Amino acid sequence: MDPSSSGSDESLMEQRKRKRMLSNRESARRSRMKKQKLLDDLTAQVNQLKEQNNEILTSVSITTQHYLAVEAENSVLKAQLDELSHRLESLNGIIEFLQSTNGIRPNPLTGPEPDDFLVNQMNMNMFCMNQPLMASSDALLY
Repeated sequence: MDPSSSGSDESLMEQRKRKRMLSNRESARRSRMKKQKLLDDLTAQVNQLKEQNNEILTSVSITTQHYLAVEAENSVLKAQLDELSHRLESLNGIIEFLQSTNGIRPNPLTGPEPDDFLVNQMNMNMFCMNQPLMASSDALLY
């Protein structure tokens, strides 16, 4: 064997070894960069999802507040409906009673007789009907 060829084989092996090391370093650098880019993309996605989540929570909160307000208003309206229905039933009962007793029929143009107790009661109920209804949602919870 020729000593120069043995030195050249070692040199060639050293060059291949260095080339492989450089290639491995470059591959590792690309791998780290790829991982960093993936991490950055995932971090950006997490931030975007957090922002969307906050927007959704705000929207749900506003919608819940509107729902509760409508529920409260609905309760008040139901209470008013019940009160008005009761008043209407009472007035219809008074009218039926007046019509059935001795042919007395109230005349809204001339007004009741001063000594007629039932007609005075009917007028009192009509006065109450003209009063505003007040109901609160707190009273309806009990």
